[in-house]
Amino acid sequence: MIDTIEKEENIISEEEAAQYDRQIRLWGLDAQKRLRGSRVLLVGLRGLGAEVAKNLILAGVKGLTLLDHEQVTEESRRAQFLIPVDADGQNQAQASLERAQLLNPMVEVKADTDAVESKPDDFFFQFDAVCLTRCSKDLMVRVDQLCASRNIKVFCGDVYGYHGYMFSDLGQEHHFVEEKPKVVKGSNEANDGPEAKKPKIDPNVTTMVKKTISFCSLKEALEVDWTSEKAKSSLKRTPADYFLLQVLLKFRTDKGRDPQPDSFAEDSQLLLQIRDDVLETMGLSSELVPNTFVSYCFSEMAPVCAVVGGVLGQEIVKALSQRDAPHRNFFFFDGLKGSGVVDYFGSK
Repeated sequence: MIDTIEKEENIISEEEAAQYDRQIRLWGLDAQKRLRGSRVLLVGLRGLGAEVAKNLILAGVKGLTLLDHEQVTEESRRAQFLIPVDADGQNQAQASLERAQLLNPMVEVKADTDAVESKPDDFFFQFDAVCLTRCSKDLMVRVDQLCASRNIKVFCGDVYGYHGYMFSDLGQEHHFVEEKPKVVKGSNEANDGPEAKKPKIDPNVTTMVKKTISFCSLKEALEVDWTSEKAKSSLKRTPADYFLLQVLLKFRTDKGRDPQPDSFAEDSQLLLQIRDDVLETMGLSSELVPNTFVSYCFSEMAPVCAVVGGVLGQEIVKALSQRDAPHRNFFFFDGLKGSGVVDYFGSK
């Protein structure tokens, strides 16, 4: 869908060229055209969703649909800067719409108050990218499989206290261009010596290199057989947050919600039990996720939302613009490790 950028409707106007001047200088006119022709669905308008919405709207996508059926509460708006303080009881997507639209009037921003679970399959086919936050594992896997059949980019993400993650599935063949320093051939003159004949990199001259990369599905990334020799060999470099994510997704499936501060004691015990069950099922030790994790995975924290939302928004922009190498395919953030730690898992 995003490859057809030459349509008249995607031509950048003078007003848009002025608005996006810095971005066009940064990643080029063709990349901005692709963004300008892209429509994105964003599911979940809590703290992380607000950060992603802001980044996509400022980047200049054609349209952004905000989908959320839940109502605003004091808890839900603590890390959500798009929702006014007097909006308790309103729908979260609708309450976010006005401030989101003010960020960039050139982007078509819409609010959808339906539950994502109620949407038919063909609803997702109108978008170039789908970003899922605060969704169950089963729903994310379903949408990822649906979108893969139509070459629609899929992103997932969540923030749990000090922890956050992002996942991307850009399909079996994601094409992009990357700017690289130009390699200058060495001299062939006889008296220049052997060193002069070696290729050299000229940092002042760059060239655009076309590349293709393949992604695994969310189902494959989450359902690894840890008894296999290949998986065992990668265990040491697999971040603990990957297994913590499995625990938190299982909690969401079992309880229909995330761990809540007002039920800390009860939820902490349940999280520890789920941790033990999940890792035992994988054939792994519960020591991979220490008991202390229960103290740091409740609610959304605004600074963590900002970091994860920045990465998630950037990855969506890169995928739609087909500019620069994407993450493949997990990003994990651990706020307890200072400025955060980036880890990757599930790459082909």
